[in-house]
Amino acid sequence: MPTIKVTSLSAPNTQTGTSYTLSIGDEVAGVTLNNASSITLTLPSNASVAFPIGSQILFAQLGAGQVTVAYSSPVTVVSEGSHVKLRTAGSPATLWKTATDAWVLMGDLTA
Repeated sequence: MPTIKVTSLSAPNTQTGTSYTLSIGDEVAGVTLNNASSITLTLPSNASVAFPIGSQILFAQLGAGQVTVAYSSPVTVVSEGSHVKLRTAGSPATLWKTATDAWVLMGDLTA
């Protein structure tokens, strides 16, 4: 009979400032972002933070401050309509690493 591996997540990384750069461990815990002002969530390059390919980082906007995912070359992000902002409080999203500096962003996004 095959063995099934169950991975438990740790408590989310709770962020209450107006900016946060993703770090190792966020792919396990996820990130909540809660502020009344706009929030910038920065996706670092592989040279800065080497998330394993296949990593998925869950994150959610909890407050009124709209979350924008920021990144710069060599990082590329593909999302529907090239949207990189969460829509509203309660909006969830996932970043999925598909290659060294390539990610897919999916979730409750807006322009």
